[in-house]
Amino acid sequence: MASTPNLANDETISKTNKTQINAATISAPVFISNDSLFTILTHQKLINHFESNLPKFSTLIQTPIRQSHAVSPSSSLLLMPSWSSSPSVPYIGVKLVTYFPQNSASNLPGVQGSYVLFSSTTGQTLAFMDATELTLYRTSCVSGLASKYLAGVDSQVLVMIGAGALAPHLIRAHLSARPSLRKVIIWNRTVEKAITLAEKLRESGEFEGVSFEGNGCLDEIVGIGDIVSCATNSETPLVKGCKLKNGAHLDLVGSFKHSMKECDDEAIKRGKVFVDNEAALVEAGELVGAFERGVIKREDIGGNLVELITGDKVGRNNSDQITVFKSVGSAIVDLLAAQLVYETYTRN
Repeated sequence: MASTPNLANDETISKTNKTQINAATISAPVFISNDSLFTILTHQKLINHFESNLPKFSTLIQTPIRQSHAVSPSSSLLLMPSWSSSPSVPYIGVKLVTYFPQNSASNLPGVQGSYVLFSSTTGQTLAFMDATELTLYRTSCVSGLASKYLAGVDSQVLVMIGAGALAPHLIRAHLSARPSLRKVIIWNRTVEKAITLAEKLRESGEFEGVSFEGNGCLDEIVGIGDIVSCATNSETPLVKGCKLKNGAHLDLVGSFKHSMKECDDEAIKRGKVFVDNEAALVEAGELVGAFERGVIKREDIGGNLVELITGDKVGRNNSDQITVFKSVGSAIVDLLAAQLVYETYTRN
């Protein structure tokens, strides 16, 4: 007997499944503008979100190796995908980033990108947002969270090295994590940019009781920083380890390839070094170079950010110890940041 289409089975699709299919079909992806993102995110809120969720979900989020493609000798395209196997974070995220350092000459951002969020249940596109701002927030808040565990509890002076797009975010993140900070000194190769950023932050009125200044003498100000945060593309060491004061916390954000380095070997040698994730051990110029020259060994690394949060690794052992935190970024924190933005946006 010839077979006929099993219409009966088609008709037995539950009303619940039909509703879900129809909802998935008719729901259009949302575009979350930067204006909306700014109303949703604060540095304190994102630091808290990372602190609560990184330990729970870091092992449940899959993050293939970041792809980096040379567009030209100086510019790159990076692709950073991730997805979660947890029903609590039912998402797939892909960040597309361009790195064009020469843009600074045209007063354009050197790093730009887009973030796309999908459902890991249906594959549906859920949202688009600007990855440039998302990255600035998540990068700075990872550093802020690290300083909560590694910087001295009575830290008073933050030295910010670099005055680019990431600098004001790092300043806000460190001030959120360490409210004892009372002075921020900003250095940049072009001192006028440091002075301008200091004036802008001072005039914002956000930071009661905190003073801001620009300064052109790097070696002098490094020595008074309780927290020294670096966000540059430097390929020559800026922070000299011999200048760091006892008890300082050094936050290294800028380098993500072997040729880049923001501090010298002495800073790495003097400090107890922590990383945001294992990729820093093979990507960061400061660490790769230190390993190659025998300054430290991989087993000398104090731990990663999740281990600090869970207490599996101890941060500073005493008030005089120098700590170093090196971050290179990860798709995990991208996905968690996008989760917070999307879920807050769709609730409101």
